[in-house]
Amino acid sequence: MHIPDGFVSVPVAGATGLASVAALFIAFGRSQEAFGIRRAPILGLTTAFIFAAQMINFPVAGGTSGHLLGGTLAAIVLGSPWAGTLCIATVLIIQAVLFADGGITALGANILNMAVIGVWVGWVLTQTLQRLLGGSKGRLPLASGIAAGLSVVVAAIACAIELALSGTAPVAIVLPAMAGVHILIGIGEGIITGGVLTYLATARPDLLPGEQQEFRGWSIPIVAIFLIAGVLSLFASAWPDGLEKVAENTGFIDLAEKVRVSVPTPLADYSIEGLGPIGTSIAGLVGAAVCFAVAFGIAKVVKPNNA
Repeated sequence: MHIPDGFVSVPVAGATGLASVAALFIAFGRSQEAFGIRRAPILGLTTAFIFAAQMINFPVAGGTSGHLLGGTLAAIVLGSPWAGTLCIATVLIIQAVLFADGGITALGANILNMAVIGVWVGWVLTQTLQRLLGGSKGRLPLASGIAAGLSVVVAAIACAIELALSGTAPVAIVLPAMAGVHILIGIGEGIITGGVLTYLATARPDLLPGEQQEFRGWSIPIVAIFLIAGVLSLFASAWPDGLEKVAENTGFIDLAEKVRVSVPTPLADYSIEGLGPIGTSIAGLVGAAVCFAVAFGIAKVVKPNNA
C-alpha cells in the first residue's frame, strides 16, 4: 500500500504531510510517558522485524500480492500506539529513502495511512475486542488478529479517499477496488499478527509489555530477523501488491512514471545492481540493521526524564 510519487496531488500530499508531522510530534511526546529506555531493544527489534516482514509479499487472489503492514502488531508488542506509530513511521521513511519504496512526495500520506490510521485502528479494535472476549491474555492473539485485518481495510479506504481527492481515480471505482483486495490482504495480516503474538506469549514473554521478565537476550530475535530479511525475502511473490494492481486495472499506474522524486541509493527496489538474489539478501540485511539502529536511537531520545 506504499503510494508512489504521482498518485496524490500536491494539496493532498501537503495536507497529509502536515497531519503526519503533527502525529509524529505528538507521538514523540506521548512515548515519553509510555516507553522507557529499558525497552529500547524491543523497539529496535520490532522495527527491524516489521521491515523484514514487509519484504515478503504473499499471493492473494487474481494475481495480486500483499504484505504485512504491522501497525497492530507493533502497537501490541510495544504496549503503546504512540510507540507503534514511531515504529511504522521509521520503517516507511527508511523504505522511501534507502529503497525507493513509496514516494518521497507521498511519504506523508503513507505515514498517515499506515503509521497513524493503521496503528490506531488496530490498537482501539484490539482493546475493544479484548473486553468483549472477556479480557483473557490467551485471547489477545485472536483479538489482535481480527483487529489487524480490519485495520488494513481501513487504511486502504483512507488511501482510496486520498486518491479520489487527488483526482487520480473516481471514488466510486477506486474505493471498492481498494477495500475489496485489501480484505484478502487483511486476512493474511490477521493470521501473521495472531501467529506472532501466540509465539511471543508462549516462548518470549519478555518481548511483550506487562507482567514480563527482563529482556532475555538478542540471539533468537536477531537470527529470526536476519533469516526473514536475508533468506525468506528471496521467495516473495512477484505479483503486484494491492494498490499497484488497482492502479493497473483502473488505468493510473503510469502516473508513477511521470512524477518521480528519487534519492540516489544503490539499494533501490531492495536489490543491488549486478548481484541478483545476493543483492536482495544484502539489501534486506542492511535495511533491518538500519531500522534497528534508528529505532534504538529513537527509544533513547524519547526515554522518560526519570529513566
